[in-house]
Amino acid sequence: MSEEHTYETRNGSSWVLPAVIVLGLVAIGGLGFGWNASSKLDATQQAVTAQVKTVQQSVEQDVSSLKDRIAQDEKTNSDLQGDLKVVTDKLKITQGQLRKARQETAKLSDEATQKISALDTSVHTELATKAGTDDVKNVDTKVTAVSSDLNTTKEDLKMAKSEMGTLIARNHDEIDQLRRLGERDYVEFSIAGRNKPQKVGNVTVELKGVNQKKNQVSFAMVVEDKRFEKKNRALNEPIFFYTSGTRLPEEIVINKVGKDQISGYVSIPKANAQPASASTTSGK
Repeated sequence: MSEEHTYETRNGSSWVLPAVIVLGLVAIGGLGFGWNASSKLDATQQAVTAQVKTVQQSVEQDVSSLKDRIAQDEKTNSDLQGDLKVVTDKLKITQGQLRKARQETAKLSDEATQKISALDTSVHTELATKAGTDDVKNVDTKVTAVSSDLNTTKEDLKMAKSEMGTLIARNHDEIDQLRRLGERDYVEFSIAGRNKPQKVGNVTVELKGVNQKKNQVSFAMVVEDKRFEKKNRALNEPIFFYTSGTRLPEEIVINKVGKDQISGYVSIPKANAQPASASTTSGK
């Protein structure tokens, strides 16, 4: 009996050692697998963190760039609004001046019409009361003279006015009409060729360029040893300037352009011949 029990005990303990070894190997394998998985997880986490940081930096740069663009757009918008306000204000002033000029022209035209009507009535009355041939001839002469003056006044009303209130002559005939008014002296000139200074009245004029399609001219003018450049000025656009000891401005007008050729006039107020307290020199 004792030998059988000993045999069974040996047989029963013979499989324990291999089981323990197997379990140990499994445990070691599990630890290795776990360590490998942990290492991969750490590496993945670091990679994800680096990518998130890169994306975050990129987003921050884009946001900063967007803010700069928005600020620049706001500044541009503000500048445009300022420019628009300036243009709008100038347009209002120009429209106001044009409206005033039209009102003055309409008023002068009405006065001229009233004068003609009154003259016609007076002439008919005088003809009806005077039967003498000589009287009729005298009346006809008066009618012709007054009609000529009124026609001159009508032609004057057709001329454009500058912002200073002066009439702008577009040709030689209109310059003669302005001379008859007796308020200013007019010096006409013609310049052929560029860079050829020419003395006109008390100013020297030098042609720089002509744009015939746009009716624009560029020239230089010297007033009392001071030189002024005038670029891309329109036809019949008055340019005002002052000389020492005068109160009223002189003006230069270019009323005809050709190929490297211009014609115009310098207008000098007769009042400038009188002593003046103010003394300024400028070019407009």
